Amino acid sequence: SELIKPYLGSKYKVTEVPKSLIFCMSKHSGPVNEIQWCPVREQSHMLLSASMDKTVKVWDAVDTGCCLKTFSCHSCAVRAARWSSCGRRILSGGFDSMLHLTDVETGKQIFSSKTEFRISALKFHPTESNVFICGGFSPEVKAWDLRTSKMLRVYKAAVQQTLDILFLPEGREFLTSTDAVSRDSADRTIVAWDFQSAAKVSNQIFHERYTCPSLTLHPKEPVFVAQTNGNYMALFSAQRPYRINKKKRYEGHKVEGFAVGCEFSPDGTLLVTGSSDGKVFFYNYHTSRIIRTLSAHKEACVSAIFHPVLPSLLATCDWAGEIKVWQ
Repeated sequence: SELIKPYLGSKYKVTEVPKSLIFCMSKHSGPVNEIQWCPVREQSHMLLSASMDKTVKVWDAVDTGCCLKTFSCHSCAVRAARWSSCGRRILSGGFDSMLHLTDVETGKQIFSSKTEFRISALKFHPTESNVFICGGFSPEVKAWDLRTSKMLRVYKAAVQQTLDILFLPEGREFLTSTDAVSRDSADRTIVAWDFQSAAKVSNQIFHERYTCPSLTLHPKEPVFVAQTNGNYMALFSAQRPYRINKKKRYEGHKVEGFAVGCEFSPDGTLLVTGSSDGKVFFYNYHTSRIIRTLSAHKEACVSAIFHPVLPSLLATCDWAGEIKVWQ
């Protein structure tokens, strides 16, 4: 991409809140569940999307706004899809209980496996590029190794469903958010795991009676944020004992049962989230105040993600199947 080239050699500048719409991409015929920019900086014009229409698409979301590839290897909704760290493969999981690793160039499946549950969350290990964790409608979360096509480890959570997975820095520990919320307590809502031993490190992290549909890590500080169904985002330490920061809450947006994603800007100054009313909210990370809202979509906006290289480019997606790019 000619637009990205000038930025590749320089340090990331301060993130600016985007003001105008560049592209509206509407080739999906069902809700878009997840979007992700390609992690390889030179190829970060490519955006990945996973949809309820059973497809995964790759877009040129920087230069043209065109759909480059459509992968139709799933027979049901695709709930999760992630780029490999090399940017040449896409890992996807869906409600057909299938895992697929697809070669982006050829469209062929390099790895496929049927799990015992519908998949709703996938994450690659931050330092071991062939290892990933998957979770879904099951009390178990599983780690896989793509080199052997075998399962490495099983993490038993005694819950109904895993909503999201977040690796902590270096990947020695990870968090799962679950739907284990009872009337009187909310232990196990967020569980911390030791990656190697599969032991639970903590299940007493979040005590409010809300589920947390998504988790995100700060790019520079040892903290993470949990999106909650209480219509606020909570801030936690990413080091044991993972204490909640009671002084900061990011509120004003609506979640209302949608799996609304949230993310920090690459420079760590902003926190962005979608909202079930279709808006995008930009918060100052330090003060937790709303800086701006963007009326982005007519339907629920379930994801808003900053570009890793271009300092004001943002992609958003919604429950109507639209993806928009803003600058």
